[in-house]
Amino acid sequence: MLEWQEKTALLVLVCVVGIVLAGHLLFDAAGRPLFAVPYSVEVPDGALVVLEGRIEGVAETSAGGHLILTVNGTPVFLAQNVAAGLELAKDENVTLYGVVQTYRGKREVVVSSAADLRVLK
Repeated sequence: MLEWQEKTALLVLVCVVGIVLAGHLLFDAAGRPLFAVPYSVEVPDGALVVLEGRIEGVAETSAGGHLILTVNGTPVFLAQNVAAGLELAKDENVTLYGVVQTYRGKREVVVSSAADLRVLK
């Protein structure tokens, strides 16, 4: 049988796990808009950004499966697992969240999940 100290410790542990889980779910649901900054050329690599605009171009990479979008003149990389199932066309308006990185000397936004890209109607 558990003694009162063990019961208290177990209750505290369950409460801490519940708080951490709730915080994780809250951040996952609302975190991107809270922490993302609008994309600009001054934003450093590694920053979470939001980019809104019109798709000016859609190209598949030579390795196949990956997509490179051009949104407001900014290259946006979608890995194969992100691009799968998405149907994107030129002149659609999108809002996307991604991380800025420099690849082969060029800046781009990397989208890590299909849920981070939304086509606006």
